[in-house]
Amino acid sequence: MRYCLACLNGRPISAYHGLSFQWAIGGMVLRDRGHKKPVRANTIDAMMLGKRVLQMSVTTLNARPRTSVGGLFSHWLFLRLTIILLGMFVGSAALALAQVPSSVPTVVAEEDTQPFTVETLADGLDFPWALAFLPNGDVLITERTGKVRLMEDGALRPAPLANTPEPFVGGQGGYFDILPDPGFSENRLVYLAFAVGTQKQSSTQIVRARLGEDGFSDVTPLFTSTPRATSAHYGGKLLFLPDGTLVLTLGDGYQERERAQGLGNTLGKTIRIKTDGSIPEDNPFVGRGDAVNPAIYTYGHRSPQGLVRDPRTGTVYMHEHGPQGGDEINIVSPGANYGWPIATYGIDYSGARISPFQSYEGTRQPIRYWVPSIAPSGFAFYRGSAFPDYDGNLFVGALAGRALHRVQLDGDRVVGEEVLLKAKGERIREVRVGPDGMIYVLTDGPDGKLWRLTPRSSRLSEVP
Repeated sequence: MRYCLACLNGRPISAYHGLSFQWAIGGMVLRDRGHKKPVRANTIDAMMLGKRVLQMSVTTLNARPRTSVGGLFSHWLFLRLTIILLGMFVGSAALALAQVPSSVPTVVAEEDTQPFTVETLADGLDFPWALAFLPNGDVLITERTGKVRLMEDGALRPAPLANTPEPFVGGQGGYFDILPDPGFSENRLVYLAFAVGTQKQSSTQIVRARLGEDGFSDVTPLFTSTPRATSAHYGGKLLFLPDGTLVLTLGDGYQERERAQGLGNTLGKTIRIKTDGSIPEDNPFVGRGDAVNPAIYTYGHRSPQGLVRDPRTGTVYMHEHGPQGGDEINIVSPGANYGWPIATYGIDYSGARISPFQSYEGTRQPIRYWVPSIAPSGFAFYRGSAFPDYDGNLFVGALAGRALHRVQLDGDRVVGEEVLLKAKGERIREVRVGPDGMIYVLTDGPDGKLWRLTPRSSRLSEVP
């Protein structure tokens, strides 16, 4: 027997799974085509039905051929319809279900109890996004508006570096992360992630370039993500792994969130490449056929903008923005599915439930989530002696939260959290640990600042 899913005006939009859905004022009505009498569903019925539809949709997606453009589109469309329906099923209970407490003790530090002083090293930065330290102590800073700035001998050069690639600047697009090559002292190579394209279609790209005295040369594109029709959720964070491969975070394109679950595109993924742009042979999805992108490292992400590695244990951590609530910290494991949008602790901006599931079989759970959102941006893992009490802690910048969060770990378990710099009232875009063991912070906005956090017991003249 075949049944249809009906849209709001009652016209059929697809034919799957033996149920018809119609809507009436005051609630949802389920209608089996074999029965004339509709049955009004309560919230629990809707959630159970949603789970059944999702389970069947995953089975159907796995069973249907994905070797043609039409097959790929039907997979994308069907999953999109499924997730939309799941959001509809439990919209009436969305707010109550979304406010799940996170049982992590959190303390907001008073300004005079913070164990550091804040020194402004630079200001007037135009929406700074990332910073990177060079072996000689100089600092590279990207500005989202399409510039790379250089700090040398503690002073910011007045003019940006020359010969930088042209980005797409719009919405959340622009310049993102920058990293020096592990062999920078010998080859002078750096890697830059940024948005390319137009307002109608854009992507995230990685280029490799050689840093000279006043600018870049030998600019070479290495990777370009699947294009999207929006200018939001680009990802853009870079990380070198110990084997010399490069990982990039990629967002879901905002309006194309269901594609985060598909392995034929790079939206809502992390990807891993070699420094020449080629694909490592041990990537988790290599050899899975033409319908699977071999660059994919992990999937099921929304808008990941933080990626760090503990230099002692090798554990890689990532954070990502949830929708309304549901920001997450995850441990990165090759080939893993992190659930978006099937499982989330957040709800849609409309108040509708995105999915009835906060966890789902086959997907990874975060080690920390925030409801309401803090809008995480910037990420650092502290290993150093300047702040001995911070050793082994994560630092997360908060844009909406306008603070710096210190996340305390016991192994891979979050056991506490301290909110720092709250009194400053600044949106925190980036946080890094410098080679001197100090903590460096970029604030967001048209007059962005670079701060250095120095232990109170140290005199500024003693800081390298």
